[in-house]
Amino acid sequence: MIKQLVLAAFTAVLACASHAQGVVNAICSTDQSWCELAAQEFTRATGVRVLQTRKPTGEALAQLRAEASNPKTDLWWGGTGDPFYQAAEAGILDPYRPDYLDTLHGWAVRQYAMTQNHVGGFYTSAIGFGWNDEVLRKKKVPAPKCWKDLLDPRYKGEIETSHPGSSGTGYTILAGLVQMMGEDAAFDYMKKLHRNVTQYTRSGTAQARSVAKGEVGVGLSFIFGFENERLTNKFPVHSAAPCEGTSYEIGGIALIKGSRNRDAARRYYDWLMSREGQQIGARANSLQVPANKTFKPDLRIPAMDEVRLIKYDFEKFGRASERRRLVDRWTREVESLPR
Repeated sequence: MIKQLVLAAFTAVLACASHAQGVVNAICSTDQSWCELAAQEFTRATGVRVLQTRKPTGEALAQLRAEASNPKTDLWWGGTGDPFYQAAEAGILDPYRPDYLDTLHGWAVRQYAMTQNHVGGFYTSAIGFGWNDEVLRKKKVPAPKCWKDLLDPRYKGEIETSHPGSSGTGYTILAGLVQMMGEDAAFDYMKKLHRNVTQYTRSGTAQARSVAKGEVGVGLSFIFGFENERLTNKFPVHSAAPCEGTSYEIGGIALIKGSRNRDAARRYYDWLMSREGQQIGARANSLQVPANKTFKPDLRIPAMDEVRLIKYDFEKFGRASERRRLVDRWTREVESLPR
């Protein structure tokens, strides 16, 4: 009887301890592999259970807006920053300024300042082209080096990119072209490009794999995805930053206003921003430049030193009204055209 009582008491203590570790509900908008490995490693390190779904940033923002009066999500992380700014503008994020900002790169810290601490800078990466050498060789098409190259009729049916309404990557491309060329000239360019595009995917992470598998010759997305297919998976894929200049992302991370598991969410947030959490990206073959500067990044991560980056206006193009206006115009004037 005594042994049974002791065993029951011990089991109860373990159950309470397990319950005390908590749970966090998260949306992850970066590569699936990073999402999954981060959740696993955080739970292993802390005992906190992570209930996490992977959604493109546009879809994640739509979900968070829909559940704003009764939030079911505690933390949102990864993916392009513009939709995070729109969430902050809509009042569905909680401000948080961590005390470890001195461990982060300046571009990550500026993101806190720009959003009144509602959005942190999680990683950065540049938009570019990826192409499959074998596919282009068979079709006798040269590799693209500049935006203007993609208008060549020989690329018809060989270019894949993402939809700016659902994909943060797609919107980063759209907003970048507008800033670089001027709005009317950018839309004229995208109408011509549309003739060569085979599809606009929901997610901006699909292009690297489509190019690697030879389903298309050229993809427009973040350069790191194409480099991963080349360096890690050994596909005949190469990449380049456009010669005229290109846009880039500062990935976001944010706490959700009114969340049910605030303490657990903050623990997950802090862990994701720590050197342990930031190293998970490269371990999962997701090769963005990490925000945390206290460790040596994986050598496979593409350097951005020689990329001609535009002066991206995150504040203007992060506004919900500007995104909606541009996406609506793109839908009317570009997507509706025949190919």
